[in-house]
Formats: sequence, C-alpha cells, structure tokens
Amino acid sequence: MPDRKIPTRPTFLPSPEHDYRLLWTMLMLFALVLLGLGIGLRDPWPADEPRFALNALEMLDTGQFWFPHRGGELYPDKPPVFMWLSALAIALTGSVRMGFLLPTVLAALGVLALIVDLTRRLHGPRIALLGGVALISTLQFVLQAKTAQIDMVLTFFTTLGAYGLLRHALLGPARRWWLIGWAAMGLGIITKGVGFLPLLLLPAWLWLARRGEATPLGWKDLAQGVAALIGVIALWGVPMILIATFSDDASLAAYRDNILFKQTGERYANAWHHHEPWYYYILEVLPWAWLPLVLGLPWAVPAWWRRIKRGDARILLPLSGVILIVLFFSLSAGKRGVYMLPTIPLLVLALAPLLPGLLPRRGPNWLATVVLVFLGGVFLVAGLSGWLGLPALTELSLRYGIEPWTWWVLLGLVAAGLLAWLRPRRGIAALALWLVAFWASWSTWGYLLQDPVRSPRDMMTRVAQLTGDQAWLALPSFDEEFLLQSRQPTVHFGDNTPLPAQFSRAFGWMQQAPATRWMLAEESHLEDYGCVDMAQAHDMGQQNSDEWWLVTGSAVSGCQGDTGAAPLFVAPTTVE
Repeated sequence: MPDRKIPTRPTFLPSPEHDYRLLWTMLMLFALVLLGLGIGLRDPWPADEPRFALNALEMLDTGQFWFPHRGGELYPDKPPVFMWLSALAIALTGSVRMGFLLPTVLAALGVLALIVDLTRRLHGPRIALLGGVALISTLQFVLQAKTAQIDMVLTFFTTLGAYGLLRHALLGPARRWWLIGWAAMGLGIITKGVGFLPLLLLPAWLWLARRGEATPLGWKDLAQGVAALIGVIALWGVPMILIATFSDDASLAAYRDNILFKQTGERYANAWHHHEPWYYYILEVLPWAWLPLVLGLPWAVPAWWRRIKRGDARILLPLSGVILIVLFFSLSAGKRGVYMLPTIPLLVLALAPLLPGLLPRRGPNWLATVVLVFLGGVFLVAGLSGWLGLPALTELSLRYGIEPWTWWVLLGLVAAGLLAWLRPRRGIAALALWLVAFWASWSTWGYLLQDPVRSPRDMMTRVAQLTGDQAWLALPSFDEEFLLQSRQPTVHFGDNTPLPAQFSRAFGWMQQAPATRWMLAEESHLEDYGCVDMAQAHDMGQQNSDEWWLVTGSAVSGCQGDTGAAPLFVAPTTVE
C-alpha cells in the first residue's frame, strides 16, 4: 500500500508564525495610536508634569545634566534619568508640547512588547496576544502612559528587570538575560529609587529552584547580578558623589545627602506626606487601577491555586511578585496610587493563560456589564443634568470655565450602544471598547476642554500683554506651571523660603524699579498684606482653584521690603 501523503499547508496561505507577526504588528500599531493620541494638544499639567518639564528645559538651557534644577534651584527629590529622557524628547521635537509625553508613551509600548514576548514564550502566541490586549485595556496602565510622570518609565525598567529574571528562571539558564535584568533594575533605581522591585521574585524563585521547577541560583549568579546593578548605578552615582563632595558648593552636598538618604530609606520608613491606612491599596486603589482585570479575580484565584498546587512556576513567580509589591508598599505610611503601576505587567503575566477560559464565562461578563452600566449611567446623568442647569454642576462649570456636558452625554450613549449591540454575554468586550472610546475622547475632546483650565498658558500670555514682554515679573510662592509658561524675565525668592520672607523680598525688589517690575500672586496671600494698593492691581481670574492678581511696582510702595537678598533669576523659555 503506497504511503499516504501528509497534507501540507498551501503555500499561498500565511504560516502561523506569519499570522502572529501580523497580529503583533497590528496590536502594537493600535497601542501606538491609542497611547500617542493627543500628543501636542495640551501643555504639562500639575502636579508633576510642569516640574519635570522645567527640569528638562533647564538642563537644555544650562547644560547641567548631572544635577537637575527647577527654577534655578537644585531639585533633589528624584534621580535624573527621567529628566534626561524628557530633555532628549524636547530637544528632538523642538517643543515641550510635542516632547514631554514621549518618554512615557514609548516606555508603555516597551512594557507591552516585553509582556507579549514573554507570554508567547511561556504560553504560546494566542495567549500572548490576549495578554497584550488585556494590558492596554487596564485603566491605570493607559492613564500613566498618557501622564508625564516618572512611574511609567520606572515600570519599563522593572518590567525589563522581571523579564530578564523570568527568562533565566523559567526558560533558562539564560545568563545574558539575567544580567540584563539586573542592569535594568539599576536603571530603575536611578530613575526612581524602587527600581529593585523585581528582586521580590527571588523568594518564590528560590523555593521553586529547590523543588526543581526553576533554574537553580548560585552565589556566582547573584554576585554577577549585584555587580551589574551596582555598576549601572555607579555610572551616575559615583560622578555625582565626587562632584558634590569635592565642590565648594554646600548645596551640592545637600543634594547628595537628600537624594541618597532622605528620598530613599527615610521616605519609605518615615514618610512625611501622602499618609494612608494599610488597606489603602487593596480597598481604594486596586479596584479601579486593575480594572477590568480585577473583574476576573473571583474566578482567577481558584484557578491560580489549582495551578500552583500542580507546581506551575509560570503562575507562581509573577503572582508572588504582585503580592509582595502590594505588601511592600502597604507597609510604608506614605502611599500613592501610582505606586501600584509595576504590579500590572506581572498581573497580566499571571492572568494571561486563564483568559481563554475567563472571557466566555458568564460571571465576568455580567460583572463587566454592571461596571459599564454604572460608568455610562454616571456620565449620561451628569451630562444631562449639566444641560438642564443642575445648580451643583452649574457652579462647577462656572468655577472651572468648562462645559463638558456634550462629551459626557456622548460617553453615556456610547456605553448604551455597546451594551445593546454586544449584550451582557459579551460585557468584557463592551467594557474594553468603551474604555477605548473614553481614552480617544479624553485625549482629544477632553484635552481641548481641560487645557485652558489646567495650564496657565493663557494667563501668562495676558500677563505679558499687560506688562510688556520685557518687564520683569516676580512669582512669590510659585507653582512650576507658572514658571514654565512665563513669557517674560521672571524671578522668584526660593521655593523653600518661608512665605513671609518671600513676599518681603518681593516687595523690596519691586520698590527698586517700580515702573518695570510686577508681581503675580494669589489673592489669599495678598489678603495678608494690607499695604498692597489693590486699586493698582489687575484681576487675572482663577487658575488652579485660586484667584490671581497682577500687582504693579507702585502698588507696594507702602510695604516693608527686604532688599538684602537677591532673587533667583529664571530665563524665559519657549514652550510652544
């Protein structure tokens, strides 16, 4: 009997690998559009974005890249890596508006690529693509990708660190990736001190290695990894320490001590702000930050337990990292919701193999439907109430100068349309599509509505028109966004200087040349100084929830001023 020929795939059909590459490319392009949408439509917004934009601009203006400055003063709160990336993006684009969001968008795309690749190696291409979709559907992940804060860049380095460690642990031995992972943690530490978070994978790894379910770890491996981490940190830390130690500038020594000690161990062990209870993350942050992933946890937890009992290291390792990161940050009194961002890629790694079973289940889809009904209902009711002139919303509109009613009603109608189309049995898909619609409208319509309120660009332009763009402007008790948007030579009197001393210096400085020197200050601060002639002041309206006044030099002639201390001068910058 002749051998039967084994059917082969027709040559004109794409191979499974080709299918995966095509779908991977489409996923990355979709993520690029979703995350990059809106770049160039808004300015940096408080609280953190203007500060980092100022850091970057002053690096470019002064050429001082080793010690970040903000308004002429040293900024010791964070290491400089994120500021370097921001400065590079602004220099390449020639614009703050075009450049300040690029580092976080690119970091988010890097996280997505790493998680999809590692999931493919662990669970196959289909699971990898589902995991990628889950990642870019997660609320906090997209929010931080569209926010110019350090945390998304930190998350890229912690994810690269976890990627290197997990490649070695689960697919190894892979010593090259092991060392890359440690080097990435070093970069994470000089981005924001907690870049060592992937080390929280080690307890479960050591246990698994003992059971023969993960690559064994030797002292030589650990020594090489620590050397790679320290070596990367030293590239910045050693020159910084040497310059600060041997400089005659006492402020550089203060910067060195602050960045090495106060902003690391002391900030964790004895936090001086953002105090929250121990359950803050579990009850107040993760229910929204992990949305919609959190909706699958009631079914995922039993499935995880079954797999862990079978010794599935692919689940236990990333899941142990998620649990220990939440525990680590919960033990500190100082807490911020954004600290949970590095848990999301690890959560997706642990959840991805369960997605084919979870997505068709009735329970998660009904939960997603309930969430979408709630979100769509809130937006629809709020928008309609604003149209009808509900007093509370009318007051809100008058206070901030925006009327988002049409936008909100449209989001409510989109939710209703998706629910009618996909029905509760596909509630997860409906919620994911609604989130895409939300982020697309947020990044366009939302940016255009909010930017005049959250950025003082228009106010600072009016200030320059009233004073003349060559007049000098004092900003006592300044916020970074005002300094960033200044259109004229601007001075301040020390961000850490007590407020009465700042105003005393401002009055003395203005009295030296009252015809060409002005001051922009909050009404609540000026009320403490009856010596200011408010008849010579211009009401600049509300910005950042405060009323602002532009005061002429002659309006403070009766005020007691201190002329002994010179102000810090900040050159105007172009922020178009």
